[in-house]
Amino acid sequence: MLDLKLRNARIRTIDDLHPRAHTLGVFAGRIVGLDAAVEELPALSTLDCHGAVIVPGFGDAHNHMVWFGQSLDELSLGDMTTLDQVHEAVARRAATLPPDAWVVGSGYDDTVMGGHPHRRGLDRAADGRPVWLKHRSGHMCVVNSAVLQQAGLIDGTAEAPNGGVVARDSHGVPTGLLQERAQELVTRLVLPYPVTEIAKAVSRASAVYASEGLTHVVEAGVGLGLIGRSPVEAAAYQLARDRGTLQTRVELMAAADNLHPLHAHANDSITTGLDLGLYSGFGDDRLRLGPMKIWLDGSLIGRTAAVTEPFCNYDHPTGIYQNDPEEMRQLIVEAHRAGWRVAAHAIGDRAVDLALDAFADAQRAAPRPDVRHRIEHSGVVRPDQLDRYAELGVVPVPQAHFLYSVGDAMAQALGPARTPWMYRHKSFLDRGCRVPGSSDRPVAPGAPLLGMQSMVQRLSHAGLVLAPNERVTAEQALRAYTLDAAWASHDEGRRGSITPRKYADFVVLSDDPVDVNVAQIGAIEVIATFIDGVCVHGADALEASMTATGPLPTGTRSVKAEQDH
Repeated sequence: MLDLKLRNARIRTIDDLHPRAHTLGVFAGRIVGLDAAVEELPALSTLDCHGAVIVPGFGDAHNHMVWFGQSLDELSLGDMTTLDQVHEAVARRAATLPPDAWVVGSGYDDTVMGGHPHRRGLDRAADGRPVWLKHRSGHMCVVNSAVLQQAGLIDGTAEAPNGGVVARDSHGVPTGLLQERAQELVTRLVLPYPVTEIAKAVSRASAVYASEGLTHVVEAGVGLGLIGRSPVEAAAYQLARDRGTLQTRVELMAAADNLHPLHAHANDSITTGLDLGLYSGFGDDRLRLGPMKIWLDGSLIGRTAAVTEPFCNYDHPTGIYQNDPEEMRQLIVEAHRAGWRVAAHAIGDRAVDLALDAFADAQRAAPRPDVRHRIEHSGVVRPDQLDRYAELGVVPVPQAHFLYSVGDAMAQALGPARTPWMYRHKSFLDRGCRVPGSSDRPVAPGAPLLGMQSMVQRLSHAGLVLAPNERVTAEQALRAYTLDAAWASHDEGRRGSITPRKYADFVVLSDDPVDVNVAQIGAIEVIATFIDGVCVHGADALEASMTATGPLPTGTRSVKAEQDH
């Protein structure tokens, strides 16, 4: 007997052997058959979908779950268009806090407001309280004088670390803007966060993700490093799982800062890694260790990405590296030898060169076929670099919805000659590369359907079509957020399509993203989300709009409940 049968549905499987179906059977968390193979089988629960669309569960190959979850409790600045609005919001929040409490906000965009907030304006707004406002990119922040004083930047006892920039006025006084690794001067004042607090952020983010149809996400950097919250950050994910509040499958990238020298046997060729020799793949189908994440350069919106030709009208003409290039190259090679998949953050084309060269060196030193190293963002890729991705088997991980969220500012930074190189997609597909869907949330909105729409349209907020030759079809966009996202994690045999023996991870939608008008893809309703055949979002909506026979499997089991079961 089946655990669950869904009938009278429009199922788009993303399986070339059986692309469309109308009936789906689930047993023990797996898809066991489609159409005639399961139509006559009895089931504990049967759902008449009344023509609703079912697609595989969505994957996000690059997101920041804790960062997003914490931002839900912070002062939201994403919709503000003027500096006065920021100052007023800071003043309102400060008025509700004790005198020594920090005002923490996130998501401001200097390109929209015409500049960054200045420490003096924040001083007046906060009435003496410390203020820390995080830029939407995560590559910079602004703080007020109280924080600068604690960080040692007012009295000169502290300096920007390598790979960091402290903005100063014409008199050499800090303005409050800290870029890249200079942000560590602030984070060292507040980190680490408690595991329980991080776990709550994971849970809040997970609930949002389930409501958007996400069944698997890759957390792009935990522990130490640029965006780490605690050296024991992975424990927070395990705690959320144990409590039953982790509603998505999660793959954790370990930030490169966590790796350290190891003294293994000489024959093992492991000189760098995590204690116990753990590397990519350790864990299970719900929570697993993914690639080692290394930041090579900065951001395009902040014009700190490492490019070969100068940015248009900016103080850092060709961007910056996060560390010494040779040291970063060597770390990539050592991580590769130790068994890791490597995810290299490289936005500018100069950083992309460094990543490709390092991956080539790594394969020469220790060949590993089909390892699927990745270049996160691949923001500016020259024509001569495209073939190297394919030759080396490197996975590009661009974020299409950046084009709508911040594409106008990016295009201004690059100029018209380089805009066609920005966040490519079709050029990679044409060379046989697979491009997983991803968001970099909370840098940009993370709903997968919005990302698919941007892949197809490539519209900026101002209505410009950015690099029109990189547009893909709606079907290719759906594949990016399902099967190709799974493939990037070596999971294509377990998820990413509605295929017998794969996980029963699927999404019920109000319309078909392939058939609907492309301008409406992002507006499609996610009715319900299933993981392992269990409804983790939308059970009430299903019962209200569809006909169910038998109890619908719902909720997310904790690890303890699974063991007891």
